[in-house]
Amino acid sequence: MGGSLFMWRNFFGKKANIIGIDLNPEAQKLSKFGFKIVIGDQSDKFFWKKFYSKIGKIDILLDDGGHTNIQQISTLANSVNNINDGGIIVVEDTQTSYMKKGFNNPSSGSFINYSKYAIDSMHRRSPILNLQQNNYSNKVYSIYYYESLVAFNIDSSKCGKNKIVSNKKKDIYFPDFRHKGYYIKIFNIVKKNFPYLLNFRIVIFFIKKLSGRNLFYLINKFKILSYFFSIKK
Repeated sequence: MGGSLFMWRNFFGKKANIIGIDLNPEAQKLSKFGFKIVIGDQSDKFFWKKFYSKIGKIDILLDDGGHTNIQQISTLANSVNNINDGGIIVVEDTQTSYMKKGFNNPSSGSFINYSKYAIDSMHRRSPILNLQQNNYSNKVYSIYYYESLVAFNIDSSKCGKNKIVSNKKKDIYFPDFRHKGYYIKIFNIVKKNFPYLLNFRIVIFFIKKLSGRNLFYLINKFKILSYFFSIKK
C-alpha cells in the first residue's frame, strides 16, 4: 500500500485528504508520512459501516486491495451509497475474475459478473420498463470498463428517470418490418418457383403462419447463439 499512497499524493496534490485501508497492522507505520491509515477487512460489511460512520462520505474510492471476489464486491456494495455526487469508485485488477489459481474464477460469483448487475440496475431507470429502483440505479450514473479496471461514476442528481417525449409534429408512418423479414423471403421464394400457388389464399395464410414471430425468434435465437460461441473461441 505504501508506494501507491505516495503516488496518489503526488497526483492529487498535498491538499488531498488521502486515507489508506489495509488488513496488515504494519501499514499503520505509514501514518508518520502524513497519511491517515485505517486497519480493517474490506470483505467485512461491518468494517465499512463503521468506517463511513466515522469518516463520512468521500469523493473517490480506489480499490487496489486483495482482488478476491468477496473483497471487490463487498467494497463496491458497501461504498456506493457513501460516495459524493460527482465521485467515482475504481476497482483495479479485475482480471482476477478470470483467474483460476488463487481466485477460483471464472465463476458466476466473480466481481465482473456482479458488476453486470449494476448495468441491469442502471436500465431500471427507463420509464418504458417501469421497474423499481435500487441503490445502483439511484446512484450509479455510468460505468466504464477498461482492461483489468472498472470505474463506477456516482451521481444521484443525474440518475432521475428519463422522460418519454412525444413528437408534437405529425408522425410519418412506416410499417414495422422487424418481424416481417422471413415472410418476405418465403413469399419471394414461392413467387419465383411456384407463382401459381399465390393465387390460393390458403397458401398465403400458411406462408404467414410459417414466417410468424415464433419462427422469427427461433431462427434468430440460433443466429445469436452463434455470435456468443464465436466470442468464446
